Amino acid sequence: MKIETKTAQFSSPLYLESGRILEPYEISYETYGELNDDSSNVVLICHALSGSHHAAGIYEGERKAGWWDGLIGDDKAIDTSKHFVICTNVIGSCFGTTGPMSENYPSEDPYRLKFPVVTIKDMVRAQMQLLSDLGIYHLKAIVGGSMGGMQALQFAVDYPNFADEIISLAATYATRPWTMAFNKVAVEAIRRDPRFKHGNYEKGDFKEDGLDGLAIGRIAGHISYLAPDSMDDKFGRNYVNNDGLFELFGRYEVERYMEYNTNNFSRIFDPLSYLYIVKAINTFNLSRGYDSLHEAIQRIKANVHLISFSSDYLFFPSEMEHLANMMQRNGQSYTYLEVESNYGHDAFLVELEKFEENIKEVLQ
Repeated sequence: MKIETKTAQFSSPLYLESGRILEPYEISYETYGELNDDSSNVVLICHALSGSHHAAGIYEGERKAGWWDGLIGDDKAIDTSKHFVICTNVIGSCFGTTGPMSENYPSEDPYRLKFPVVTIKDMVRAQMQLLSDLGIYHLKAIVGGSMGGMQALQFAVDYPNFADEIISLAATYATRPWTMAFNKVAVEAIRRDPRFKHGNYEKGDFKEDGLDGLAIGRIAGHISYLAPDSMDDKFGRNYVNNDGLFELFGRYEVERYMEYNTNNFSRIFDPLSYLYIVKAINTFNLSRGYDSLHEAIQRIKANVHLISFSSDYLFFPSEMEHLANMMQRNGQSYTYLEVESNYGHDAFLVELEKFEENIKEVLQ
């Protein structure tokens, strides 16, 4: 599989939903496979909150593959021997695309809290700019899970003729208070951490020790991504061998897992980026800018494929089913699959074998 990682630079303004302008800006992206002669084999991958443009393959000198490597590659469900696959890092992220710790041109100082609030609609508009710059004006498919699934749906509504197929997994039509409440834990934990310094920290401050507030907030995120049954299966009531049962801070295995994963995450993910992306998730609403959700959905012309997961407690299956029912009443082209899973929201990243054949059939 041919992998290329690039960063595109834009001097033309990006007009944001808030009314503010981002200028100049950069977008990091990765491509897999080869573009065919008539550019008809392009598949766009949209990433979730903590993801990046590195969706597949392994970089030289590293062991960890891209976040959807099991799904993207030669002879896989998203077959890079047939399709030209693009994954972009969203505006506001910390993996190469312009975000809050990028230089606020013409100053060399970071934006920090002067960075504008961005929305899912803004992320999509930035990707449209990139694709246009690459000479790509139509897509075979757009695929994404969680926040990536939100982007896929936003593409379908805002740019009805742009893609043939939309595949949205573990997403929703509008973020509900239940999810916002989980996100609030992370937001407040970050904001109240003294080392966050109200956003006035320096680049690299958390590379060694991480930020405790982000680690604590990420624990709440992990709980919302998993499900009770998956936690039972993975950890049971097992206690850490070297910790005493009657030590106050002795830990069960589930506690050690949360500590280890969230501490590592807080070393590599920028806390301001986390705040801005969480804000984008919270403000997501497909109906914003239209008279109603019904009007927004009626705009869709692509074939839409909705995939939910039975134990997803972040974006419940009923939310995706609501979209499916609307499209059915409208006589629009859609499919809906509720995957039986005990793995929770993260099933779209983990249990690929339960839906990869569906994606393969769509792309064929």
